[in-house]
Amino acid sequence: MTRAQQTISIALLVSSLYLSLYLELVPLPALVQTAIVPVLPFWALVSFGAWILFRLGWGMLTFRDTPEAYKELMEEIKLAQADLRAKGVSVD
Repeated sequence: MTRAQQTISIALLVSSLYLSLYLELVPLPALVQTAIVPVLPFWALVSFGAWILFRLGWGMLTFRDTPEAYKELMEEIKLAQADLRAKGVSVD
């Protein structure tokens, strides 16, 4: 099974579970049904965004732990600065 197929399968599973909760096919207390179930997609979206931001921040914090990528990026930055300076752009 490819990564795309796994992702689609998980998305379909989660969406069908949510739909069964939203359509009240699974009996839940009234408070949970009216106060929590309708906001579950928004909560999931915010949680996913927070997780992605954490992963991005962690990658930035540990970037110097990969010396090859760090050296390659620094070389590309120097080349870009030299190219901009040759075109008359002040880069500092």
